Amino acid sequence: MQEPTNSEEFLDQFLVCGLGTLGQHCVVALKKFDVSVIAIDKQQPQDWEIPNICDLWDNLLIGDCRQTSILEQAKIQQCRAAIIVTGNEQVNAETALVVRKLNPQTRLVIRSDKQNLNELLSEHLGNFIAFEPTELPASSFALAALGTETLGFFNIEGEWLRVVKRTLLPDDPWSYRRLLHELNTHTRKILYITSDSTILPTDSFYQWEPDTRINAGDTIVYIEATKPSAPTSEKLGRNILLNPWKFFRRLKRFKWLTLKQQITEFWRKSDENRLKQIWISCLVIVGFLLLVGTILYQLNYPKISLVDSFFVSAILLLGGFSDLFGGFNFELPVSVWLRFISLGIAIAGTVLVGILYSFLTERLLTAKFQLSKRRPPIPQKDHVVVVGLGRVGQRVVALLQEYKQPLVGMTLNKDFDMAILPEMPLIVGSFNESLAKANLNTAKSVVVVTNEEMLNLEISLMAYSANPKSHLVIRTTGQGLSENLAGLLPTAQVLSAYAVAAEAFAGAAFGEKIINLFRVNQKTILITEYQIEANDTLNGLLLSEIAYGYGVVPILYRKEHEDPKLMPSEDLRVTEGDRMMVLATSNGLRRIEQGRRNFMLKSWRVHIVRALTEEAVFEGANVMTRISGCSLTMARNLMNNLPRTLHSPLYKHQAQRLVRELSRSQVMAHLVAMTAQEDTDSI
Repeated sequence: MQEPTNSEEFLDQFLVCGLGTLGQHCVVALKKFDVSVIAIDKQQPQDWEIPNICDLWDNLLIGDCRQTSILEQAKIQQCRAAIIVTGNEQVNAETALVVRKLNPQTRLVIRSDKQNLNELLSEHLGNFIAFEPTELPASSFALAALGTETLGFFNIEGEWLRVVKRTLLPDDPWSYRRLLHELNTHTRKILYITSDSTILPTDSFYQWEPDTRINAGDTIVYIEATKPSAPTSEKLGRNILLNPWKFFRRLKRFKWLTLKQQITEFWRKSDENRLKQIWISCLVIVGFLLLVGTILYQLNYPKISLVDSFFVSAILLLGGFSDLFGGFNFELPVSVWLRFISLGIAIAGTVLVGILYSFLTERLLTAKFQLSKRRPPIPQKDHVVVVGLGRVGQRVVALLQEYKQPLVGMTLNKDFDMAILPEMPLIVGSFNESLAKANLNTAKSVVVVTNEEMLNLEISLMAYSANPKSHLVIRTTGQGLSENLAGLLPTAQVLSAYAVAAEAFAGAAFGEKIINLFRVNQKTILITEYQIEANDTLNGLLLSEIAYGYGVVPILYRKEHEDPKLMPSEDLRVTEGDRMMVLATSNGLRRIEQGRRNFMLKSWRVHIVRALTEEAVFEGANVMTRISGCSLTMARNLMNNLPRTLHSPLYKHQAQRLVRELSRSQVMAHLVAMTAQEDTDSI
């Protein structure tokens, strides 16, 4: 993020075009950065979605945002960015073209789902990014539906990362055995920790003491490198191969009583299963006649083999009586009574096989002329019910399928395109009837994401009444309904799609690239990419100074022409041309934007007592330079004149790590809190 200069008076002025629900939330998100906001809407709304929204912007213009005169009144030449989020995508694209004509430097952030058009506009307009606000929070809905410890799951530079919320049990390997700083590795970083799983300090990271011992009952939120889980069928097959006895134990526990009940239910529903019942009956009779014929010929002619007896019976069932007793010279004498029985078997076989042929022909013709692929059956239990299959619902379903979750989709739209998501069980029709068909009382989660808020409210209450233990995830757009619904259904996760998306729009308006987002206890965490430039506020800093000063978590760092480093060391110093990705709240982004490294104060120093060996003196100076950022000459001078105090002030986490690393190098040191009066022996 570039540092503002006096000649650039327009840096803190932003334009929002379109004051619908999304536009209002964008204004709120921008004001968190303490910037000037000018808004444009085509007409003055009678009622605002967000109370006191009029107090947030500096100026409101009524008119068409595509008109040059309106944009000039909004002082577009002085605006750092324009967020264009009207409900009409054509208006958004036209406005972007006019803004670029009036100001070639303004950052353009628009609402659009036309991917190809967005790429073309980005190429020709430059400094441009487009989002589809209904799709941005889809991953949050999908992850909330899992009802597991996973809060986020995303791919960065080909590496899969997940955010985990883990409550420790007494038998957990971390409980009572590990210190917090020991959990930070090259594949994992701690974000939050609390002894109360319902209250997490989501406004800021690093609100924990590194040397604290972990106890049972603690809840830890961390990010770690991982891999997508294998499909359930693959896991089952692999487990059977590795442990066949486990498979046989499962087979032994099979509930034959349940199977008997299912068979009874199948035959009871004669209207629904008539064709299947006829087909099964014919198959059973054919099998019985085949067995009877084989036994009779084997008993009367023991000299022929069992296989020959079987094939004689099969020939009779397939209408081959004349082949055996007609012109064909049968080698063995056959009694008259057996010939009559054979004739009966041949007649019955002809009729039954004909019925089987007709059934198979009907099935083949149905399959041939069927316009859509047959969908899988509705799961019986522990599945996710997704209500509403619009753009958001389809994206949620696609993500859940990637996570290998059993699910069923529900829609009111009888004209729903059956070619969409063919691997998803689907229920179409009235929600009152559909909820019963979806096995709601045994479902793990219910995700309600229709486009109508009142319908979402109605379905959510019905779902809660049917299954209070399920994980209920509700999509809203209005702030008031979100707050009231959260109070009415305290166990449900109520996500305001536009409020979540607005934070991404606001972050992108400052020139940052928002890669993804996730939610932690109703707080949005943005995965943001920074490209370091010469006059950037981040240029020349250690990653530790960026992390603790701005309150963000670096998760990837890449120097030019080098491979990216996942969970990078805090000792790396960023330079021009480097690229990094961080986890940040809107407050963290604001601090970086304003260049204020005041999240944690550099109020600690390290006092070096003594070095146990000559090698420790040498190595201690290297450690000190690497972690604190002081010059090697200063570090060597200090190590040769012990005991001394390192003058450079440090963040507490940084100072504690320096003490630990010095201890590993056989150098004794401890922390010293800074006071107004500096120590007389400091350097």
